[in-house]
Amino acid sequence: MAGTKHSSKVVSSPLLFLRKIRDVMSRPDSAQERMDELVKVIASEFLSEVCSMYVLRAGEVLELFASEGLNAESVHTTRLQVGEGLVGEIALTREPLNLSHADQHPKFVYRPETGEEKFQSFVGVPILRAEQVAGVLVVQSHEAQSYTSEQIELLQTVAMVLAELIGSGEVIDPAEVKRGGSKGLLSLHLTGSRLAPGLAQMPAVLHRPRVDIASYVAESPTSEKTRLQTAFTALQAQIDDVIRKAQFKEGEAQREIFEAYRLFAQDKGWVQRIVQAIDLGLTAEAAVQRVQEQLQARMSQLSSEYLRERAKDMEEISNRLLQHLAGKGGKAANLPEEFIVVAHDIGPVELLEYGRKHVKGLVLEEGSPTSHIIIIARAMEIPVVGKIRNAMSMVQEGDPLIVDGDHGEVYIRPTYDVEQAIAEHVAQYREKAAYYETLRDEPSVTRDGVRIGLNINAGLFVDVKRVQERDIDGIGLYRTELPYMLSAHFPDIESQRKTYAKVIRQSGGKKVVFRTFDVGGDKPLPYFNIPQEENPAMGWRATRIGLDRPAILLRQCRALIAAAPNKRLDVMFPFIAEVAEFDEAKALFDREMEHARANGQTLPKEVRIGAMVEVPSILWQIPELAKRADFLSIGSNDLMQFLFASDRGNPNLADRYDLLSPAALRVFRQIARDCAAEGVEVSFCGELARKPLEAMALIGIGLRNLSLSASGLGPVKAMVRSLDLAQLGEYMEYICSLPDRNVRARLTHYARDHGIEV
Repeated sequence: MAGTKHSSKVVSSPLLFLRKIRDVMSRPDSAQERMDELVKVIASEFLSEVCSMYVLRAGEVLELFASEGLNAESVHTTRLQVGEGLVGEIALTREPLNLSHADQHPKFVYRPETGEEKFQSFVGVPILRAEQVAGVLVVQSHEAQSYTSEQIELLQTVAMVLAELIGSGEVIDPAEVKRGGSKGLLSLHLTGSRLAPGLAQMPAVLHRPRVDIASYVAESPTSEKTRLQTAFTALQAQIDDVIRKAQFKEGEAQREIFEAYRLFAQDKGWVQRIVQAIDLGLTAEAAVQRVQEQLQARMSQLSSEYLRERAKDMEEISNRLLQHLAGKGGKAANLPEEFIVVAHDIGPVELLEYGRKHVKGLVLEEGSPTSHIIIIARAMEIPVVGKIRNAMSMVQEGDPLIVDGDHGEVYIRPTYDVEQAIAEHVAQYREKAAYYETLRDEPSVTRDGVRIGLNINAGLFVDVKRVQERDIDGIGLYRTELPYMLSAHFPDIESQRKTYAKVIRQSGGKKVVFRTFDVGGDKPLPYFNIPQEENPAMGWRATRIGLDRPAILLRQCRALIAAAPNKRLDVMFPFIAEVAEFDEAKALFDREMEHARANGQTLPKEVRIGAMVEVPSILWQIPELAKRADFLSIGSNDLMQFLFASDRGNPNLADRYDLLSPAALRVFRQIARDCAAEGVEVSFCGELARKPLEAMALIGIGLRNLSLSASGLGPVKAMVRSLDLAQLGEYMEYICSLPDRNVRARLTHYARDHGIEV
């Protein structure tokens, strides 16, 4: 804009400037006196007429607490809601705002009592503490000027120091800082997200990884770099020790997660940014926190769930590095023998340090089904409920807790009646688990003698081991994308071959259906440039990527073929929308078979190629597809959301579709009939199959093979062994003819009346 110029640099060096800030912070004056002096120092160093500090009060209100240059009577009088004005916009977005003509911004709000209409330029940064906005720091000037990125960086560093003053309890009452904190000793019943199944009733242990930083400004950058290197060495040793004690085997998915952590901790770019922050004048601790806050601010704006989860991985590593710098490398002492961990968020290393035998449940303020911690928690078979807002402020150390991962519920300080009811439920839960254990060696056969194939879905080696049990037919879906998601680049052929060969070896000769990589959509890869999409679930993903970038799919096919010499190999292509796509994908696989044959490689003794039915367009080509494929598998998660045009990740649409609706059941019945007519095996794959009532309906419409998570095998087998399929088949014909939205109640009554265990 005309008339705008870049601001000149600050008078002193960044190191001297930060030392001035430190000197003011260390004075024995009151908090208000120090704040008044701080804004004077900042305004002077920035050669600006105004510096103002706003503090967030209860009710999402930003109050002007100190100012150099604005009218004195506006201090403690001027207040803005979060989102109101330029200051409110910074608090809302948690992003800096740099304007040469502030009054022309659409968010500008004029407050007469401040006298700020005289000032043209404006730069403001959020004051962040523990990832939450604590206030806003603003610098203004008469001249229309744009502040440099170096000045904004320095202002953000100062804001980080000010955050500790605000959070110290000297500025405003600590109870107000918590904003909606502890509810005393009230009994609470909260509902969140179901992240891992199970039920636990134990005392609470609060996970507090944050390290309070005693000093922000360094006396000697060289000494701080030495301390940083020592802490890095200790961090690496600690991660190695956790892997060793957890006894994860080579190639095991949980071990791969920790190997990825080891790589994160060695990331040269991350280390270099911390060193640069030390050169700016910060202590090692302050530099680590500064870099982490910058990363968190950037990653929180991304739509990719995967990348946000990787930012959380880096946050855990940063916290652990801070603990080593502060000399606090171990977990808390005097813990109960068994307990439930309550955390804002927690990483796999931190969880395992509590001990696999001691942690019986997990409550998270955050939490995502795709995060590393949920993968580990499921492997540990502990219930997890996420998205419990303010859990850390509502739970006190040692409080009795109940975590119901099956229903996404948390009971805090439950009443005696609730405790008794849940205790009975826990006893029943354990009794059922013991009963299901007795069925492990029993066949999955209905009362009238029909064999139902039960397969497991796997992506972790802990699941693969279950396939050796006598009553499991095999792995109906092995997700091959996990190595792609944990690697810093596309995994090479040999590393893939080793993984697939180990899975085949551990399966003990039972079938393993390898689904080729299903990345893209909600599983982006940080090293693969997938354009931002409005509807990623329906976008460039899975086999579509493989066909457009055949080199990626060919490498995976080559690895699969090499992993199964003289063994059976089942390969399944996901997200097939039409027969032509299957033909093209199969042609790529056949090309790799010819390559292996020409090179004298030992080939698999039997190869079966299949496809997933999860895109509605293929429903009208099932007979043609069945003529070409050796087997088909219904991918219920995607197929259901596409059939009903309802995003399965949107909680507002959770009751908009149901597998137990006549519409869905008719679709599945027709697929089963088309495959039977062609003599082709078809299975149902998805989490819906782990629920006994849903599994009963699927069997009743003609499906004879189910693939589900290992935790659902016991309940589903109990259901299978208690039903008469001939009677059920007749009833399902009637059910499919109904116009009902869902037939859940009818099927529940039918099961009860016929003694079917659901």
